[in-house]
Parts: sequence; C-alpha cells; structure tokens
Amino acid sequence: MSIYDEQVTLEDGTDYTLAKYAGHPLLIVNTATKCGFSPQFAGLEALYQEYKDQGLVVLGFPSDQFHQELADGQAAAEACRTTYGVTFPMHSLVSVNGDDALPLFDALKDAAPGALGKAIKWNFTKFLVDQNGNVVKRYAPKTTPDKIAPDIAKLLAN
Repeated sequence: MSIYDEQVTLEDGTDYTLAKYAGHPLLIVNTATKCGFSPQFAGLEALYQEYKDQGLVVLGFPSDQFHQELADGQAAAEACRTTYGVTFPMHSLVSVNGDDALPLFDALKDAAPGALGKAIKWNFTKFLVDQNGNVVKRYAPKTTPDKIAPDIAKLLAN
C-alpha cells in the first residue's frame, strides 16, 4: 500500500486520499495549538510559502494525543490561521499513537521509526515524504522548520 492510498479528512470534514499530492514532496506534521512548540507554525508556514511554487505541500494534523489541542480540527485550524497566518492544509483532529491512530501515521511511523521506536513522542513530529511517496526522514519535535529547509531544497533539486 502506498502513502497515496491513505485517506485523510480536512478540518471542514472533506475526505480525500493523498493521491491528490502525488508528485509533490510533503511535510506531514502532527500539531497542537497549545503546545510549547506551537511557534513552529510560523516556520512551517514560511517553508510552505518559500517552496510551494516548487511543489512542496505542508500538511498539518492537529492531535490532542498529548492533551494540548483544542476541541476539534476546525477550532485548531482557525487558531493557526489567526495566530500564525497558516495557509497550508489543516485536517481534522487525529490520534497519532495507539489503536485509534490515523492509518497515515501508522504508515509514517513504520517507514521512519524514531528514537523511541515507532511511537510519536510529542507534538510537532515531522515526516518528509518525497515526490514518489517515500518517507525520506523523520524529524524530532525540537527540530525547527528552518533546519528542514536544506532537505526540502535537496528533494526539489532532484
């Protein structure tokens, strides 16, 4: 099964598969608006603005798995837009670990385990996916978006 087969839901309830983004590099992030790392939204938006015309798509997935998110995806997305100027696609509230984890995150974790194995340790874990749907790298929550820019530029140069 390809990452492009994974079904996800936008903040407004619209379902789609990631096939919509086939041929584009993706930066997939589990987010939380009440997290200490939430200032990274500004950096994620900066990456999106810098590279979107070259094909990069940043995808935000709000998660209350660590009890730092608003009640639903729409509220989280609105907070991101208002506070950080986010324009990249935001999705419905998801779980990233456990039996209720969104299958996309299970696939990402299988492809790129972290320091603690497959589990996502905290909000703002990021996964870079190449234009062919391959997970290239997993980034820790502390890794700021500007540190990911060289990897994105390298993907876009290929």
